[in-house]
Amino acid sequence: MKNFQYTEASQPAQAVQQIGAGRDTKFVAGGTNLVDLMKYGIEQPDTLIDISRLELAKIEKTATGIRIGALARNSDMAEHPLVTSQFPLLAEALLAGASPQLRNMATLGGNLMQRTRCNYFYDISQPCNKRQGPTAQAGCGALEGYNRIHAILGLESGDLNQSCIATNPSDMNVALAALDAVVNVSGPAGQRAIPIRDFHRLAGKKPQQDTTLAPNELITSIDLTTPQRAGKSHYLKVRDRASYAFALVSVAARLVVESGRIQDVRLALGGVAHKPWRLTSVEQQLIGKPATEASFREAARQLVAGAKGFEHNAFKIELAQSAIVRALQTVAA
Repeated sequence: MKNFQYTEASQPAQAVQQIGAGRDTKFVAGGTNLVDLMKYGIEQPDTLIDISRLELAKIEKTATGIRIGALARNSDMAEHPLVTSQFPLLAEALLAGASPQLRNMATLGGNLMQRTRCNYFYDISQPCNKRQGPTAQAGCGALEGYNRIHAILGLESGDLNQSCIATNPSDMNVALAALDAVVNVSGPAGQRAIPIRDFHRLAGKKPQQDTTLAPNELITSIDLTTPQRAGKSHYLKVRDRASYAFALVSVAARLVVESGRIQDVRLALGGVAHKPWRLTSVEQQLIGKPATEASFREAARQLVAGAKGFEHNAFKIELAQSAIVRALQTVAA
């Protein structure tokens, strides 16, 4: 690990000012992902700014729902009454991720920024378009390598040398996508709110960029709006083992059914793209239809339309459809 300077910030404005003053500076709070990246040489910051003492860990009620501070721990979010009562989908997704020890350290902000778990990203001897800095190496080792955990959707880049088929590994992000979360950030230009659908991005021609955060911006909180209609939700995670494994495919589903017909639906997929995958057009087509297996199968087919499988992950196309149907059947029961 490269030597680095360490400093602390006591206020969000101070943190933004400090990160803008350095050449290669990173924020750190829980450190559950960043420290690993530093050990592997993927991140080589000159300075770390510890933001763990900022007063950004509150979970509080708002006029339209709840606000969760960026430094709220995953375990605290999963157990908080405001989350479990109004947004059980988020609580379920949080508990599906990592281990209790990691959930006690990991924060909302860090989870939003979590990097891919692609083996070729972590192996600096392999080509990877996503890595930056001294370890950057053009190409994507996963394209012709072992790509079982990789993306099947959102692969719009035609130039293979510029492609990236890594996936976003966060369970929390999938639930937030289904819940239409809004990410609040503070930066040199002031404060702004970013809808979660615009926060994470597809790889495209810039796979190094996982999010649309501007340079030197700090995540301060997220806002969640309480759904107008009561419904049922479920987070389904398909993985290789029962605990501490990242999703091959995951589904965040919320459904409102009245008199046997669908009144509202939210569907987001994880483990299949560079960002949580959600198509509101598919959701709209389900409105008014009977809550039956046939309706769910048609929605699943549309949600993965255009998927591209590679040598080791083509099975995920069928797996994703089956998981969607199963999740919807669970919430419709």
